[in-house]
Amino acid sequence: MLTLFRMAAIPVVVVCFYAPIPHARPIAAIVFGIAAVTDFIDGWVARRFNQQSRFGEFLDPVADKLMVSIVLVMLAAAQSGWFEDIIAMIIIGREITISALREWMATIGERANVKVSMVGKVKTTLQMFGIAFMVYENAIFGIDIYAVGFVLLVAAAVLTIWSMITYLRAAWPFIISDADSTGTIE
Repeated sequence: MLTLFRMAAIPVVVVCFYAPIPHARPIAAIVFGIAAVTDFIDGWVARRFNQQSRFGEFLDPVADKLMVSIVLVMLAAAQSGWFEDIIAMIIIGREITISALREWMATIGERANVKVSMVGKVKTTLQMFGIAFMVYENAIFGIDIYAVGFVLLVAAAVLTIWSMITYLRAAWPFIISDADSTGTIE
């Protein structure tokens, strides 16, 4: 149910982000933040009460990646700077790469070698806070919340690269094991 809530929150965040009403961006940020918190609650409940399902295992990462990717694209489109674009490309590119890697590793029975690490969890936390703050955009008590979010998202992008390298290093022996004697990959 929490995963389905996150999926349903995506269009709400999009509509609020672009709505020509007062406080639209803060409302979008709050909805995004609530959805992000449900991701942590969802994982905790599933592990704590052993309520994992195949449907949840499939849909949970899809909901997370859709939510993050869609909002990153909106943020990049809303800003005139190129740095937001680069961060969005890094994070979205890593998500696509690691999703494909995990799928491939599962087909060869080695999915456990690319399971979620603590670095990935920290990256996700920084990413969610960073995105929520950037969506919020408005200053709070004179603090530039967008800038705080931007710094958090840069840190998340660094951890994104680090975790991708870690996952690729773990998978590399399986990737090159498909090479034939001539050194080409079949």
